[in-house]
Amino acid sequence: MHEKIQNEIPEAMRAKDNVRLNTLRGAIAAFTNEAVALKRTPKDKLSDKEVIVVLRRLVKQRKDSLEQFKKGGRDDLAKNEEAELKVLEEFLPAQMSEEKIKEIVLKKKEELGVTDKSKMGQFMGAVMKGLKGEADGSLVKKII
Repeated sequence: MHEKIQNEIPEAMRAKDNVRLNTLRGAIAAFTNEAVALKRTPKDKLSDKEVIVVLRRLVKQRKDSLEQFKKGGRDDLAKNEEAELKVLEEFLPAQMSEEKIKEIVLKKKEELGVTDKSKMGQFMGAVMKGLKGEADGSLVKKII
């Protein structure tokens, strides 16, 4: 997956798609930083799992920025963040549907016997672990 993203850069250059090009370059830089953080050389490739973790982090950053720009009335910056978000999401596996998440949440609720809000943190952690990153955390929180 790391190489796939790297191979997309020349295509974005040829297409003169600056948003895509800058987003892909940023992702590659994040992969390099992650490799160094994992005590590897900057030239080492990340595994697909590690790439997905980094991409999810970048998507979360874009969503947070998008929200802030919309609150601040900066539609020009918000449009750029949205465009970058779409590029990053192309490389992520499909997210779970809301119905499927509800199903898993109900099953976990019965399994753990959660009846009040005192165990909410534990419950949320167990649900997220069960979803293995296949669902958006904010959506899961809303459902819970």
